Amino acid sequence: MRKVMKRTLAAMVAGAILSSAGPVLAQGKVVKFVQNGNLTILDPIWTTAYVTRNHGYFVYDTLFASDENNVVKPQMVDKYEVSADKTVWTFTLRDGLEWHDGKPVTSEDCIASIKRWGARDSMGQKLLDFVKEFKEVNPTTFQMVLKEPYGLVLDSLGKPSSQVPFMMPKRVADTDPFKQIDSQIGSGPFVYVNAESKPGEKHVYTKNTKYKPRAEPASGLAGGKVVKVDRVEIIEMPDPQQQVNAIAAGEIDVIEQPPHDLIPLLKKEKGVTLYNWNPLGHQFIFRMNWLQPPFNNAKIREAALLSIRQEDYLKATVGEPEFYKVCTAAFICGTPNAVNAPGDLFVKPNFEKSKALLKEAGYDGTPIVLLQSTTLPVLTNMAPVTKALLEQGGFKVDMQSMDWQTVVTRRTNKGPVGQGGWNLFHTFSVAADILNPISTSYMVANGDKAWFGWPNDPEMEKLRDAYAKETDPVKNKELAAAVQARALQTAQYGWVGQWYGPGAMRSNISGWLKAPVPVMWNIEKK
Repeated sequence: MRKVMKRTLAAMVAGAILSSAGPVLAQGKVVKFVQNGNLTILDPIWTTAYVTRNHGYFVYDTLFASDENNVVKPQMVDKYEVSADKTVWTFTLRDGLEWHDGKPVTSEDCIASIKRWGARDSMGQKLLDFVKEFKEVNPTTFQMVLKEPYGLVLDSLGKPSSQVPFMMPKRVADTDPFKQIDSQIGSGPFVYVNAESKPGEKHVYTKNTKYKPRAEPASGLAGGKVVKVDRVEIIEMPDPQQQVNAIAAGEIDVIEQPPHDLIPLLKKEKGVTLYNWNPLGHQFIFRMNWLQPPFNNAKIREAALLSIRQEDYLKATVGEPEFYKVCTAAFICGTPNAVNAPGDLFVKPNFEKSKALLKEAGYDGTPIVLLQSTTLPVLTNMAPVTKALLEQGGFKVDMQSMDWQTVVTRRTNKGPVGQGGWNLFHTFSVAADILNPISTSYMVANGDKAWFGWPNDPEMEKLRDAYAKETDPVKNKELAAAVQARALQTAQYGWVGQWYGPGAMRSNISGWLKAPVPVMWNIEKK
């Protein structure tokens, strides 16, 4: 357990950070929010990083959104219609939508945004595979014409987490999806204040006074996005102990994800409340690079999976059993598509079989380059566990430590490890991202278009297509099981346990919505 520093020191440190926050508003109208990592990339289509997704929800809006019960509801859309043959979807935008620069949101903006998102996101890619064309009916109505019926249109456009189909002005959305945008003009409930934002220190958002929320009550990510404060400041404070001291002293208001070993300290603070804003939780995974040796060999990938013991990861990163669950299902235990992996896989390692596979595959002992994130507390201990397990299974491992944003950048490198490439890294997903074979980006296996690691498996893509077309829930569950079985057969990636964790907020904060994203609308500060 870390020892708490004196409050006076916390006040000095946090005060130095907050002193550059620009014009001071009444404290009841300013919320100071600490995310689970530093925000350096501002394009939520270019990266799947959750800190960037959070930024996206401040600035942008979506056509549809998922409520607290994961039901997709219209958001920017006022009404929609589906033709009798289910191939023509017509969307009409609600009145009063405008970009932060005052220009109206139009159909062509939305069409361009869907196309850019669809080039990068797993659900978007699959949706666009079924799209024949888009048609602009008028400035506020457009059509999506499908080649054949597709059962996940609304689920795709209402996808809650990375990557989110955020709507952007056409001139921004026309940016190459593999290049980062240079504009933060959206139509969302907050405006990004670039002049006052300093990456590595703070990011500033002010209430969009021209934003017109929906009339329905807020629920999850759906309903009325009513902003009840004047300003939100994301404070870059990577030291978890400093975060705890600062919230105890009232110098920050909200912590997205305090480390589990500091939760007992927060429980003792009378002015702090713990809040389970994401009840479905998260899943840890590790990702292997299919393009570079040795994981371009399926037998060597299989050897890595055989070396895994989930509980080692969960004890090292989460600690308390109340906050984790050993789960060998790819699609989140307790949800409709969950099926346990066969035998003792992910529960009890088989190091001898791993060594035998490595020998059979001709593994030459070249060290695996394993990327370790040191700035996300929940990930810091993942890589050392993997190093220990893989070495017991016969691998040699070169663990390279770096901050999370460096991992996010480096994982895009497809080259050899000697040219800045990589072999394996860890991350986690909110459960809402990985409930089925289409939403789970880790299951995409279309080569260069796939998520980092770039698996290429036509058989997997056939199974995912079948799932996308199927409307019978019983058959869908069978297809989800087949997808998981195929992922294990090819050792596409490894899932290494589910975990849960509350956020922390000052007791004068209320209105934090239950959702897979920590959103700042609906929050009040008294």
